[in-house]
Amino acid sequence: MALIDLPLVHPERKTVGFRPLKTWGHFRKLVADKEDTAQVFHIIEATKSRKSHQQGWDFMGSEQGQRLLREDVDIPTILDDHDRWADCGPNSVAQHYIRFMKREGLSAAGLVAESHRWMPPEKRLPDLTEWYFERLRDTHDLFHVLTSYGRDALGEQALLGFSYEQNHNPGVLFIAYAGAREIKKAIGTKAPLYAAVKEGRELGRAADKLAHMDVEAVMREDIDEARARLNIGEPVIYRECLAILEAEGHGCCDLLAPQAA
Repeated sequence: MALIDLPLVHPERKTVGFRPLKTWGHFRKLVADKEDTAQVFHIIEATKSRKSHQQGWDFMGSEQGQRLLREDVDIPTILDDHDRWADCGPNSVAQHYIRFMKREGLSAAGLVAESHRWMPPEKRLPDLTEWYFERLRDTHDLFHVLTSYGRDALGEQALLGFSYEQNHNPGVLFIAYAGAREIKKAIGTKAPLYAAVKEGRELGRAADKLAHMDVEAVMREDIDEARARLNIGEPVIYRECLAILEAEGHGCCDLLAPQAA
């Protein structure tokens, strides 16, 4: 069956859910092991939002969504094929992305594997809603590159604030503010961490929906032109926080840095 022939919503899919105790339990596990990114997916599942689903359904009904469904590009595969982008200039999104992924020791396939720790492929529901939420997962590191938020602890929380306004999952917002609280509690910094998350939300609200972009086309763009076209602003407060943290001797503040959202 072709992707576009799948049902929009599988009969067994639950589109709303809020389980606060389950959410908190998974967050504590994430704090204990910041690399246990499967906990992020558990938190998102425990805080489902009808709004995030509706946004996906509206997108898939749009001209752009229909085109991307017909093309059915495997995003992790093309992102990890670095040779595919060899002809792109040094300031292209592709080359910035490749440098970022090599520097951080990441791969798009690795993020997919983390999500499968939470929900194995055979248990995933065959519908277009699943395809949309996989796009949210698969574009996460492109969010990093396009927004210029780092994978330091605060960068991840601020990016989650950005992502919440893009994708409307309450679990993402919960992790963003709870993570900022954990950083502040751990080091007692004077940096305005919550303001950095709030700034991320404001930037995410103003920007185009990054998960709806044509990934292949964006990768070939000049990154400054792509940011301007997508209306992605500068994370000024985040950078101010990094400077304060550095002055306080906290370096990149690598205390809690989940990879996925």
